[in-house]
Amino acid sequence: MSRDSSEPRIRKIVTLVEEVRSVAGIVAPRPLRKAAVAAVVSNPYAGRYVEDLKPLIDWSAGLGKELGGLVVQALGEPVQSYGKGGIVGVAGEQEHANALLTTIMAEGVRRAVEGGKAWISSVTKLGPPGTRIDIPLAHKDALYVRSHYDAIEVCVPDAPLPDEVVIVVAVASGPRLNARVGGLRTDEIKGEDGLR
Repeated sequence: MSRDSSEPRIRKIVTLVEEVRSVAGIVAPRPLRKAAVAAVVSNPYAGRYVEDLKPLIDWSAGLGKELGGLVVQALGEPVQSYGKGGIVGVAGEQEHANALLTTIMAEGVRRAVEGGKAWISSVTKLGPPGTRIDIPLAHKDALYVRSHYDAIEVCVPDAPLPDEVVIVVAVASGPRLNARVGGLRTDEIKGEDGLR
């Protein structure tokens, strides 16, 4: 990423890993691992309206590559599902987080997870420091795989400041434990259209 002062800067990176070993008293044969990496990014458009957000979108390509690599490393095993999201500080607009989460950013995540035929579930919101966000998760290659509909909650206690955006990429190693509501099974995935 270039050193232009009008471009965003990363103040800090926060990594969260959780391992779910049992649900409803049933111990899983293999724990479900979830990981999220959050980047606290300065918002060059905070406090003012800017029509053209393309510079922010273009800058996000490097962010996607970096966060994708970090979250895969944090998970420590193959990725089956993914999601992304952002929290904009109160001097910005929700659109600023969306600009940092477009396909340009997502391509780096897809490369990191080795696949990614399905669109990446996403959520954005406005909030003060310590705002919590649930990052939605879905299967990386087939959205009709219901067993992988899940989420991971992320909070950075000192972010976003009014002129920052928190951008999060999250992944999981498998389905919800004890998933049993039907839908497409992973062994039925065709991997052609991101749905089935």
